[in-house]
Amino acid sequence: MSVQHNASPIDTTKIVAFIGGGNMAQALIGGLLAEGLAATMIRVAEPVAELRELLALRGVGAYPTAAEAIRGADVVVLAVKPQIIQSVLADIAALVSGKLVISIAAGVSVATLTQGLAGHGRIVRAMPNTPALVQSGATGLYAPANLGQADRTLAATILAAAGLVLWVDDESLMHAVTAVSGSGPAYFFYLMESMIAAGIAQGLDERTARALTLQTALGAAQMAIISEEGPAKLRQNVTSPNGTTAAAIEHLDQHGVRGHIVDALAAAGLRSQALSAS
Repeated sequence: MSVQHNASPIDTTKIVAFIGGGNMAQALIGGLLAEGLAATMIRVAEPVAELRELLALRGVGAYPTAAEAIRGADVVVLAVKPQIIQSVLADIAALVSGKLVISIAAGVSVATLTQGLAGHGRIVRAMPNTPALVQSGATGLYAPANLGQADRTLAATILAAAGLVLWVDDESLMHAVTAVSGSGPAYFFYLMESMIAAGIAQGLDERTARALTLQTALGAAQMAIISEEGPAKLRQNVTSPNGTTAAAIEHLDQHGVRGHIVDALAAAGLRSQALSAS
């Protein structure tokens, strides 16, 4: 079961510290600033000097170490690669008492986070995706049942600054979230690549094929979002019997494309499980 977070105003009294200042952290920071959180309420720990300089240009506090960024913060967002999460947890374990910790490190379980933080219990696990960079992301959230509602709301409002937020009540479903939305943008980019190539193959120049493909993708997504009808019905609405769309859909069905898509996402989910176990 999943529950969509209903948008709530950002709590402008909370100081948010990011450990890691890469693309996803910058996306969330941009969203928080756009939602009204003052730059002075945001801190970032980032070892790369060039990134610290870019972050400082936005008015946020940028520090070379986690200890400096965390000092005085109410929320700590772990925005680092899974490969270094253990060392990061060891560095901050003694510093997170009384703070809400949100992890966007892919595949890192709440149990791993809790153990690495010496039993710290206020933890939320998040799986955002790259469209967060343009505040159009989709994020799955999971937290243990004993996490308080205030912490859940606080975590959700921070992630919602970059797009849609949905809660799942079983941590194992985060693998499905990873397969569908975490990796999902790449599937659509793959389809766009293929459609552009097909347009060029039929005589369009690259610029025209690209523009038509991208606008069509945007329009289809917007229609699906605002329509009360599901994608299947919307597809049927534009598929006239014996028409051009029908010819394309029939070809896809004959080659089992739907089944291949289902299998591809299953492979992504299995890979997520394997990475989480390693």
